[in-house]
Amino acid sequence: MTDRNRTVLVGIDGSEGADEAVRWAARLAEGRDLELELVHCLQVAGLAYGGGLAGSDVLFEGMQKDGERIAAEARELALSIDPSLEVRTNVYTDSAAALLIDRSRKARMVVVGRTGTGGFTGMLVGATTSAVASHARCPVAVVRGRHGDGPVPLDGPVAVGIDGSPNSEAAIATAFEEASFRGVPLVAVHAWVDVVYDSTASTARLMPQWETLQPNEERLLAERLAGWQEKYPDVEVQRRLVRDRPRHALLDESDRAQLVVVGSHGRGGFAGMLLGSTSQAMIHHASCPVLVVRPEPQR
Repeated sequence: MTDRNRTVLVGIDGSEGADEAVRWAARLAEGRDLELELVHCLQVAGLAYGGGLAGSDVLFEGMQKDGERIAAEARELALSIDPSLEVRTNVYTDSAAALLIDRSRKARMVVVGRTGTGGFTGMLVGATTSAVASHARCPVAVVRGRHGDGPVPLDGPVAVGIDGSPNSEAAIATAFEEASFRGVPLVAVHAWVDVVYDSTASTARLMPQWETLQPNEERLLAERLAGWQEKYPDVEVQRRLVRDRPRHALLDESDRAQLVVVGSHGRGGFAGMLLGSTSQAMIHHASCPVLVVRPEPQR
């Protein structure tokens, strides 16, 4: 993460997923001179319809008090991780997704839970989480657990997907920083498949033999890591070069990792894509928190 801001913005709604996001964000901020801003948005759209109806003011007042309670409880939860943290809370009437996306322009990171109180049973990722991960202007952490809900061990490695694209470079920088601060190994995953599918003809065409590709792919992985290993000599790097689709390899690593870092889209992404297929798969299916990183905007 670049030193663009000290604020880690956390979306809260009183759900178990949001509580876990608060805990994760508090551990992230602990010892890093970062501050937390916990944001709760009231669901007031229904009250606006047919404005002026008797009792709407009473309903809004009740929602406001409930929102303030949720914010206060989230603040106490964050301080239970580290009482010295700087924690601010705010309650808004805006759309949660729109607010978090707008505020992400000046945030260090946005942290959201897998699903919120508005999620439907069986949904993999809530609507707010999906929108924020797709549109935010800073890194977005989607806090997931083992098999969706179980706790993630804090001694696992950090894993990062590497493909040589600008998005991959930004992800590598963040992954080394996270592994160094957490004092854990970094697993660098470069996945390559020797069969690609032609969607227009619905046919598969073979790429060159793996034996001829492997030296080039090993060289690419070594080149991408070289400068960062010099900058972070304390980080043990474990290289994974696999003949598989990136999403499959990273999902497998997420079973062991405490964090997976991915670029917003890779070298196969189309211009204008908000999230690539790998990052989409990770925020929906990973077994640990996922950090989606975008390149710094051009100045």
